[in-house]
Amino acid sequence: MICTVYRSASHEGMYLYVRKSEELSRVPEDLRKRFGKAELAMTLLLEEGKKLARAEVPKVMAAIEEKGFYLQLPPPREAPLQPREDR
Repeated sequence: MICTVYRSASHEGMYLYVRKSEELSRVPEDLRKRFGKAELAMTLLLEEGKKLARAEVPKVMAAIEEKGFYLQLPPPREAPLQPREDR
């Protein structure tokens, strides 16, 4: 599957994977609004056995087949270290 990946201009670390031939046509309007301006990040070939940094290729491909897109959310932020209170 040839896939186009877009990064959100307004949400750091948020990416949208879509089939290149369909682009954003199957992405629901409310998600497009929430995602904000879509900036082209890359085009790549998704295939079994290929690795992605923060997503599993079979899950990405299945989501694109079923829903028309895969939304990759930013990793959760770690809470800042709190000073210990000695009792």
